[in-house]
This record gives sequence, structure tokens and C-alpha cells, in this order.
Amino acid sequence: MAPPLIQTIGLGMRFGGVQAVRSVDFTLEEGELRCLIGPNGAGKSTFFKMLTGQLQPTSGQVLFRGRDISRGLAHNIARLGIGIKTQVPSVFDGLSVRENLWLSARRTHHGRLANQAVDAMLERVGLTEVTSRLVGQLAHGQRQWVELGLVLLTEPELILLDEPAAGMTHEEVLKTAELVREINRTRALIVVEHDMQFIRMIATKVTVFNQGAVLVEDSMANILCNPVVRDVYLGKQAVA
Repeated sequence: MAPPLIQTIGLGMRFGGVQAVRSVDFTLEEGELRCLIGPNGAGKSTFFKMLTGQLQPTSGQVLFRGRDISRGLAHNIARLGIGIKTQVPSVFDGLSVRENLWLSARRTHHGRLANQAVDAMLERVGLTEVTSRLVGQLAHGQRQWVELGLVLLTEPELILLDEPAAGMTHEEVLKTAELVREINRTRALIVVEHDMQFIRMIATKVTVFNQGAVLVEDSMANILCNPVVRDVYLGKQAVA
């Protein structure tokens, strides 16, 4: 059998006397979409940073298709095929939408192919009408889509999305959910999000973090009905 796309075994991260992540066992299969939820401070962002090499774990392993990347550098892990869209868009505000996307496209495409890839991505993320605008002048949702386009142009096998719907209007959330579902037809994703309406739109399986550990892992329907999850995170209004 082929190994999982990504797997953590006993993964832990300590900052001085604080155990931010506690012995997390996590498995994501090829082509899967998984949502991570949990209260603030639950360890989700630290977990993401260990998957991408921004932090090296103090215990345990991260395996990507069976290969140990626990001590890998971030740029090398990115080359293996793991891309991340951060909560705060990492974009060049002083450049146009097209220029931002072109810089990303040049990492995997050359010459005319880079321009063709940019044209296709502008259409894919719905930014054809603002291609010449400076990214710093865009609405929040559009900036998020620019960064999503930057990640997609590097053609990763696994995409990590950190709160992709945060601060969006209802219409922008709907469009982002549609984009995530479309991406998942060909790529695996892990999505950290607090917006439960957005999670309902995209999730089939959910992992709940609490106090640095996996509290429960189940289908979206069962998560919404789980009294322990409701008590530590969701709140009764989320299952109304």
C-alpha cells in the first residue's frame, strides 16, 4: 500500500515550559480535504508551521509520502509539494495582481508558459477584472484570492489554508468555498477555519484540536452533534 500523503507520529512542540502541541498522530490521504478546528491557542497554527518547516518539532515525526521531513527547511519542503496560504495574505501590495501572479508562475513555468498560467489563474480565482490593479488597493477577499492563486501556481500536491474565509463577506465566503471544492478535485487540502458555516460548506471529515492535542476526529455531522466539542469550542449556537 502507498503511504499517506502526510502523516504525523507523536508530533510535539514545546516553547520553554509551554507544550504547544502534544503527541499528535494525524493522517491525510492523497486527494483528501480535512478541516481543522479548535479554540484559539489550541495549537493549530503551530501544527501547520511544523508541517511546512517553519518550526522543527521537539518530538515526533512529519512524514510526506513516507519521507521524514521533520527537520527539513521550509524552502525544501515547499519544493516537495507542500504549499501554504497564510491568514494574513503574503502579497506584494505595490505590484499589480498580474505581476504578483507572474512572479509565482515563474517558479514552475518559463517564458510564454508563465503568462498562459497567469491568464488561466486569473480566470480560475475570478480576478480578470482587476488584473492591472495594485494588490494594496484590493478588497480583503480579493487579496485572499490573489494569495491563493500564488500558491496554486506553484502546483503543490498538498495545500494548507489558514483561515481562508476570515473577514470575508457572505458572497466572498460562498465563492471561496466553491474554489476550495474545485481545488480539491485535483489536490489535497488541510483547512484551518473558525467560520463554521464555511466549514459546513466544504468539510466531510474534521479534526478538532484542544490544548495542543487532537480532541476528536469525525465526520462533520457527528462533530456538530458531539457534546464535548460543543462545550470546548462550538457553542450551542453553532449547532442550532
